[in-house]
Amino acid sequence: MNVEPLYNNLNRRVGTTQTQLMRYSYASIDWDDRLIAIKGPRGCGKTTLILQHIKKDFKNRDNLLYISLDDLWFANNNVVELIDMLYAQGLTHIFIDEVHYYSHWKQLIKNLYDNYPNLHIVYTGSSMLEIEKSRVDLSRRQIMYEMQGLSFREYLLFENLLEMPTVTLDNLLENHQQIAEQVVARLGGINEKVLPLFGKYLEMGYYPFYKDVKRGYHSRLKEVANLIIEQDYPKIEDVSQSTIQKMRKMLMVLANRVPQTPNMVELYRELETDRNQGLKMLNALEKGGLLGLLSKETKTLKHLARPDKIYLNNTNLMYALVTNPDIGTIRETFFFNQLSQSHSLLYPVEGDFKVDGKYTFEVGGKGKSFTQIKDLPASYLAVDGIEIGHHNRIPLWMFGLLY
Repeated sequence: MNVEPLYNNLNRRVGTTQTQLMRYSYASIDWDDRLIAIKGPRGCGKTTLILQHIKKDFKNRDNLLYISLDDLWFANNNVVELIDMLYAQGLTHIFIDEVHYYSHWKQLIKNLYDNYPNLHIVYTGSSMLEIEKSRVDLSRRQIMYEMQGLSFREYLLFENLLEMPTVTLDNLLENHQQIAEQVVARLGGINEKVLPLFGKYLEMGYYPFYKDVKRGYHSRLKEVANLIIEQDYPKIEDVSQSTIQKMRKMLMVLANRVPQTPNMVELYRELETDRNQGLKMLNALEKGGLLGLLSKETKTLKHLARPDKIYLNNTNLMYALVTNPDIGTIRETFFFNQLSQSHSLLYPVEGDFKVDGKYTFEVGGKGKSFTQIKDLPASYLAVDGIEIGHHNRIPLWMFGLLY
């Protein structure tokens, strides 16, 4: 078994990986754990994260290996035989990328953990992976982390403009004026304004690869969306070519209608599908990081529920898939995306979002008033177009400081 191509690939990729800019996830991961799972949508930086870890924390790379299971090398070579051979030679750390390209990945990971007791395993996979359902086998063994795209806070860091810690939602609600004043002052000290920077982020700052493909960024996003539907989903679910085509059409139909309280019957008829298949496709697009689904009731794992409002996952996708995206939709999409990373969101009777079951938010431009939510307790406006807010009127950009 000729493993030289794998080590050449490892050295080449680590050699070109920068470690100056680290994602928020890096510091939260306990890299000493024996089994670490990292999942997230395409383009969010999973591969870069583990390559940074290898470059930063392993001066000697003789006893580790990075592999990606979508590599053609595995068309003629067996991953278990590879690891068995290298373990006998002193392998201590294996980093497995794109694990969903292995048909029995859950059994693979379990066997590696059980059969090689001194082996540390880090693996990454699509956010579509039903890792939760595998916890019967892996829950006692693995620690799972989930990655998303860049927050506005991280974007400012990646642009070398501002480094600051994350802000909790409660701290933001209570102290947003002071926090905003500090951010605006620090950016002003380098002749930058927060609102133009926020506008750039909304258009092309969510995926870390924006720095490498600025001119072709939105075309690259279209490719990412296609790969999620055409390659990732079929690796995880046994679906027909017809279903893949319907998913692609569903994404484009919804992209030009969001946000909406959808007429699901009409949508399913347009896609020539039934309710069950339609809900499965919607949820797959959500897990794949392409849609955001908002409901009036908390989701349960027992059944797939009809969403009450549908968004694209993030504002960058809106600019890539929609010719003239609506500014109101952009604002709501940003709020939904940034808050949904670590907070529960519901679609309330009054207002745009109910957060953590206790805060009501209305999202809008700087002319937005409290008229719709004035009688509700713990109600706030998330307002676009202002640098600094007051009382319960909070600048929209500040909700990008939460992670």
